[in-house]
Amino acid sequence: MKCILRMLCLLVIILPASRQISGAQTQHVITGTVVNSSNSQGLPGVSVSVKGAATGAVTNSSGEFRVTTTRSLPLTLIFSYVGFSSQEVTVTDAGQAVNVQLVSTEILGQEVVVSASRVAESILQSPVSIEKLDTRAIKSTPAPTFYDAMANMKGVEMSTQSLTFKSVNTRGFNSNGNTRMLQLIDGMDNQAPGLNFSVGNIVGITELDMDNVEILPGAASALYGPNALNGIVLLNSKSPFQYEGLSANIKTGLLNESGRSSATTGYYDVSVRYAKAFNNKFAFKVNLGYIKADDWQAYDKRDQSLLNGRNLKTGDRSNPGYNGVNIYGDETNVNMYGSLRPVATTPGPGNALGNGIAQFAAQAGLPAATIFSAFMPDSANTFVSRTGYDERDLADYDTKNLKANVALHYRIQGNLEAIAQGSYGTGTTVYTGADRYSIKNFRMGQYKLELRSDNFYVRLYTTQERSGDSYAVGTLGSGINEAWKPSTTWFQQYFGTYAGAAFPAFVTAFQQARAGGQSPQQAFGTASAAIKGNAAGYHDAARKAADQGRLLPGTPEFDAAANKVKDKPIPGDLATGIGAKFMDKTNLYQAEFMYNFKNQIDFMELMVGGNYRVYALNSEKTIFALDDNGKEFRINEYGGYVQVGKKLLEDNLKLSAALRYDKNENFEGQFSPRVSAVYTFLKTQNLRASYQTGFRIPHTQDQYIDLLTPQARLLGGLPFLRERYGLDKSPVFTLESVQAGAPKQYTFREFKPEKIIAFELGYKGLIAGKLLIDAYVYSNTFKNFNGSQVLVKPLASGGREIYSIPVNYEKDLKSWGWALGLDYSLPANFVAGGNVSFNKLRDEDELGSFQAMYNTPRYRYNIYVGNRNIANSNFGFNVTWRWQEAFIWSSSFVGPAVRVSNQGEIPAYGTLDAQVSKLFPKPRITVKIGGANITQNTYVQSWGNPTVGMQLYAAIGYNL
Repeated sequence: MKCILRMLCLLVIILPASRQISGAQTQHVITGTVVNSSNSQGLPGVSVSVKGAATGAVTNSSGEFRVTTTRSLPLTLIFSYVGFSSQEVTVTDAGQAVNVQLVSTEILGQEVVVSASRVAESILQSPVSIEKLDTRAIKSTPAPTFYDAMANMKGVEMSTQSLTFKSVNTRGFNSNGNTRMLQLIDGMDNQAPGLNFSVGNIVGITELDMDNVEILPGAASALYGPNALNGIVLLNSKSPFQYEGLSANIKTGLLNESGRSSATTGYYDVSVRYAKAFNNKFAFKVNLGYIKADDWQAYDKRDQSLLNGRNLKTGDRSNPGYNGVNIYGDETNVNMYGSLRPVATTPGPGNALGNGIAQFAAQAGLPAATIFSAFMPDSANTFVSRTGYDERDLADYDTKNLKANVALHYRIQGNLEAIAQGSYGTGTTVYTGADRYSIKNFRMGQYKLELRSDNFYVRLYTTQERSGDSYAVGTLGSGINEAWKPSTTWFQQYFGTYAGAAFPAFVTAFQQARAGGQSPQQAFGTASAAIKGNAAGYHDAARKAADQGRLLPGTPEFDAAANKVKDKPIPGDLATGIGAKFMDKTNLYQAEFMYNFKNQIDFMELMVGGNYRVYALNSEKTIFALDDNGKEFRINEYGGYVQVGKKLLEDNLKLSAALRYDKNENFEGQFSPRVSAVYTFLKTQNLRASYQTGFRIPHTQDQYIDLLTPQARLLGGLPFLRERYGLDKSPVFTLESVQAGAPKQYTFREFKPEKIIAFELGYKGLIAGKLLIDAYVYSNTFKNFNGSQVLVKPLASGGREIYSIPVNYEKDLKSWGWALGLDYSLPANFVAGGNVSFNKLRDEDELGSFQAMYNTPRYRYNIYVGNRNIANSNFGFNVTWRWQEAFIWSSSFVGPAVRVSNQGEIPAYGTLDAQVSKLFPKPRITVKIGGANITQNTYVQSWGNPTVGMQLYAAIGYNL
């Protein structure tokens, strides 16, 4: 409440000042209409700007516009719309309507962008790299949704975890639920505040209401604050003043991939939008969208345990320590040698194995330990894991997504507008993190109050997450196993069966060899070789014995056990039962403002802004650590920025600089400067250079998680958590060194926010109005890079505890890359083009055991050809080919062993997308038929994720 009151006080200060200044200058209101020259129909969404100023407007659904400006007459209005030739009109009388006809063409480089500088500017003159997807591009894309279409942008890559859950990334360090990319929907951060993943478009804007998407690759913290480390995605919806009426779209089709339970299944996508404006004063809009499908499935059964001398190529279910990539419950493993040795070498009451070995050892004249080693494989080859379950038997693949949005807009006076907006989404999908997570009946709401004009805004919003019936799939597999038979019992039966068969067989083989005339030493070697040669048979028999009566998918007993684990809050325990259900109800609250002094200062640009943010953690005491009063924490952050800009050399050179300061209560304050220069020559040729910085405050789980999983206890990186578990006093060792047989003690360092220092040089130019070239080269230096470290804490009892903790890499991480995009306007409105990008992590071989998780192919490219209106027939088409090379993936899902052994490869793949469309102008109906990956080149985009196949669709839309 304090932050809200502060922002309201700020409003009281800003508004009178703004009105006073406005009153001191003469205001002109210019109105008019923009139509398509070919059919005289009004053109909605045309950008109308005042030349030399940031003032402007956008035409409504009838092509009408209204511009309010304090510029003196005469002035020049610039009319621009993608796919139409721009026009400039001189206005000498504000009382006379301005009527303009735009001519359709495929002239490139006309887009106006806002995100690069927080002011409207030509995309050609943006000071940093920027990609934009507007309404026309959305309608013509062959991708099934506008969110999928972002993968065709230069330097942009996707990680598909399910049909409706995809993460966007640029310039390396890709991850599932990427927290280094900031995603804003109408200015609101839509990262789940507790579970820490950007929810893609599960909660967001329907395709009918999507006005444009702007992506800034690279650091953007100077203007957008924490977490805009690798880039920012801004999704902006349509204004009900500019886009009125009823729109609807029905899309249906099929998904096909041969490895799924059912290779071919249906896909359904329906959306409706209605907007209405009254007297250009009050307007509202309502949006509904619903998607339903059987999801892509993850079924990689390769053995990623790397135990018993196996690897991804040689490992399979014959490995006693098998841990399949998409098999769950088999993560629990025990070393049989280490577990049986004390029993085998210590005779006593009730210890049949130990007594038997001691008796035989006395007869053979050898130590009991030697006898034990003779029939038991060595300790490096006796890891045994429990039998797991396939993901398809545990995850909910019944994907569905419902989105609803309501917005009320009221124009108080002039350009001053008040907005009340609410967005709500719910659905079921699958997400990949340290585990695979079934996000079932997940709900998230975003609610906003905003007051804005052409020179300022004040925004209050909240993001509220409700995990519903979501659960961890891997934990569910382990929980079912434990519910049926505790691991202590299961392993005891396994080891007992193995030893109970192997030892008597060894004795028999020894005696037969002795009877055949061999010496005791020869007989010992013969018997040992025979037993170890049949180890696989003993393992098979042991597993069958321990698995006798195991719960099988599809049976009532299995379903009852699964439901019990899914209904129990995570983590549960072995005594009362493992729980897999998330109970997160974390909320984010934010207040922010921006003020542009363009009405007060005309010799330069000056802008200020700031925000105050609160995370209210609430996992019902299951995921996050508790304070001394037994309550979950609240996290407070605040920040502010200033940006200045100046045009020189007859407006051909624009210099800008920004500085931001942010403070999180758990970390020191962070300064984020940015300096850029854009030089324009020959009107359409632009060179740019920029120095940018960014930072990422560790997300809520990296700060406060305290969760026991079947594999390890996950701890946040804050010092008090290390102290709580004694990691600051007792020696702890890296898991990698323990597995290598040379334990190395780990020393903790201060846990800090990540930083990035980025340099970029770029060129964007339009040649002869036909060829658009966009190229850049960048260099990034990351400091305090956040990765994960798995630690082993030995116990006095002889056991050990495993911890996974976020830590900072002690050295700098450096990467670099470049990209080139070409778009060419061919005769008869045909367009063709493509882009290629390169990304490389420097000095990767020197990282050692640290998991940098770069997770990015060096090369990827896109090629396309299309025409939105072939020979004015209202037929259109687009064909896009996308390719990326193979690369190594590392993450907490894989585990450190796979990363170090360089085996977690994501294969190269290419996909072909295509669509054809037909517009029927009078009924305003559009029919579209298309498909993604129509050549059926199945692919996986990140480790443990589903295999993606072909998606075909047919759509019919009204008033698109």
